[in-house]
Amino acid sequence: MKFHLAINLERNDDTIDIRSVRDHTLEMVQMADAAGFEIVWAAEHHALEMTIAPNPFQILTWWGEHTENIRLGCGVANACYWHPINLAGEAALLDVLSDGRLELGLGSGAYQREFDRMRPGLSQKEGYRYVQEMLPLITKLWQGDVEHDGEFWQFPKATSCPKPLQDDVRIWVAARSPITFDYAVEQNCNIMSWPLTLPFAEAAKYRTFLDESIAKYGGKFNGNFAMMRHTAVYESAQHRELAIDAVRTVLARFGNLMTATGDVHNGFPDAVALESLEGNARVAPDMLEENLLFGNPEQVIAKLKMYQDIGVDSFIYYASMGLDMAQQKHSLRLFIEQVMPEFA
Repeated sequence: MKFHLAINLERNDDTIDIRSVRDHTLEMVQMADAAGFEIVWAAEHHALEMTIAPNPFQILTWWGEHTENIRLGCGVANACYWHPINLAGEAALLDVLSDGRLELGLGSGAYQREFDRMRPGLSQKEGYRYVQEMLPLITKLWQGDVEHDGEFWQFPKATSCPKPLQDDVRIWVAARSPITFDYAVEQNCNIMSWPLTLPFAEAAKYRTFLDESIAKYGGKFNGNFAMMRHTAVYESAQHRELAIDAVRTVLARFGNLMTATGDVHNGFPDAVALESLEGNARVAPDMLEENLLFGNPEQVIAKLKMYQDIGVDSFIYYASMGLDMAQQKHSLRLFIEQVMPEFA
């Protein structure tokens, strides 16, 4: 099993100096690079302090300048917010500047609030259709001149400038529904899935979707199957409590965005009462510790082996969950020193 890091520039309130967030994030990426993590992922989100990522390629170029080997993953660009020529060119430029370390991920978006600002009138539920048109077009633009007359984009003959250094850039699709797994397998893309805070059974269901898609499209799949989960490794009851309190705080704000039941002020979402989210049991402390990659090193190793057993090729350590910076580094250090050697 290979390991990836997903980390955001995140602030829970405006008393946190953005420069300290900047420096901390880079230090976490450098720790992962030195430890042999395969990929670091930067997201795309807009007008939210909890995920400061207006342009993932800008973030990844910065990280690339300060790392040696770790590959640079756009995880993921929202196809609805980009023009194909723009996306192909920005991604290719990152590949050139990083000496061929680009990993390009595409997705259909998460929050209707963002769509209402970035693509007014478009429902988030329709985002997958933009991914389906965008994905094959990117590779054509990287190959040379192409003209396009599609449903969402039309343009005369054009090409990506620059072209990627890599002959075959790995493309990833964020997938949780059968239709997205079908499309990713049909296009021979790599797949990343995120079960949010749901139990392990949700991850196993995604594996079933993948297997069904593989069977549907000829029984062959050469892609990589990655799974992302919030991760916190700790050795004391105090650190356990800090981690669970942190993720519950983030979930209260995340619940606002997902259910559109609160407002956002200067980029900071109001917290939704946790009691209103208890119905799905995803914020109860014991359930969170069981479902997420939380625990002491031995517990985390055991959980990772469950994912390995269902055919997960790469585990994405999701570090952004509201935990203070010192505890984030402590958790990642424990993971590097005591968990990763079990999968060498």
